[in-house]
Amino acid sequence: MKEYFKYFVKMRGGGSPPPAPKTPEILLGFVGACIALYLVGWLHTLSMDIAGLPFVIAPFGASAVLVFGAFRSPLAQPRNVVGGHVLSALVGVTVYQFVSHDPTIAATLAVATAIALMHLTKTLHPPGGATAFVTAAGGAAVHSLGYWYVLLPCAAGSIVLVVIGVLVNNLPSEQKYPQFWF
Repeated sequence: MKEYFKYFVKMRGGGSPPPAPKTPEILLGFVGACIALYLVGWLHTLSMDIAGLPFVIAPFGASAVLVFGAFRSPLAQPRNVVGGHVLSALVGVTVYQFVSHDPTIAATLAVATAIALMHLTKTLHPPGGATAFVTAAGGAAVHSLGYWYVLLPCAAGSIVLVVIGVLVNNLPSEQKYPQFWF
């Protein structure tokens, strides 16, 4: 019976929240996210005009939060950002190939599989779950690209986020990004 109560006692928490970031870090996060997401959007416009390929996906917004707002987090490191998106897109496309008749099952299996594989490959990146979801349950435009969707927008867009993250997050001498590459 005591074990039963221990389970619920854990839910109270007990740790203290992290300190608030300083104003320069907030401003750099703002500027970095603006630059990175604008570049991804610009590339989207360019690629849609030239090749008809999409470049903007919603999970990049969540990745920008990590890369520019929580850049010290293991989940925001280049390996995780690029690897998480690419692996999750591969999973999403593959699952869709097998379960295209039911988008709910496809999305469910894609996200769950992506989580497991990101754990196994040490590329856990929460927006990767959204990438798997969008890739498996997305519309005809996403599905028509098949595995090309992994390269454009997933790989290319996540690389843009990381490159801008490296350039902007290292401007202050006391900041370091990435914490690790591989």
